[in-house]
Amino acid sequence: VLLLTAHPDDEVMFFSPTIFELLARNITVISLCLSTGNADGLGEIRRNELSHSLDVLGIGAANGIVLDHPQLQDNISLAWHPEIIASVLLQPVLSYNINAILTFDSYGVSGHPNHASLPAGASHLLRNMTMDKRPSLYSLRSMSRLAKFTGPMSIVTGGLFPPIILSSYSTTTTVTRYLTSLKAMAQHRSQLVWFRYLYVLFSRYMFVNEWNEV
Repeated sequence: VLLLTAHPDDEVMFFSPTIFELLARNITVISLCLSTGNADGLGEIRRNELSHSLDVLGIGAANGIVLDHPQLQDNISLAWHPEIIASVLLQPVLSYNINAILTFDSYGVSGHPNHASLPAGASHLLRNMTMDKRPSLYSLRSMSRLAKFTGPMSIVTGGLFPPIILSSYSTTTTVTRYLTSLKAMAQHRSQLVWFRYLYVLFSRYMFVNEWNEV
């Protein structure tokens, strides 16, 4: 499985419940992060933080790829072009014999245009691949503001926010996994401003991931 993210720390903040579940099933996870998160000039620091986070999560730094493409830079006001995303995605998909790609949906959870660009880029790649080599594509369901910050209650209130399509899947965390995700987030020291402490306590995505097959 290839986890396609935009910035270092996405893997923890949005996808950790799924990462733990895949690894528990002995499924290899490859992390492909399309930027170093260099918006504030901290790209190399954040690259190293991501490596440490992947080790804590169990993916392992050796299974992490971080790109620094001139047209895929961290920018909260810039969407990335699908053809560029597809071009950098092709080699890892083929090299690692990827069966499934996991990424954001077209809203990107937070509305960040870099996040929201990823499913279009992945879809562009798959449309141009032969059926025998084409992996499945799953997008992380963006929730309403009300649902987004239900914290651990997300595990028991999932039925209040039912999926809008039938081909949907969900994963939930456990206490042990959640504590490990906090340790992984702690590796991103450069990003630990006050509101991220609130995020890891109250964000639904730290506890539950809901997926739609594209």
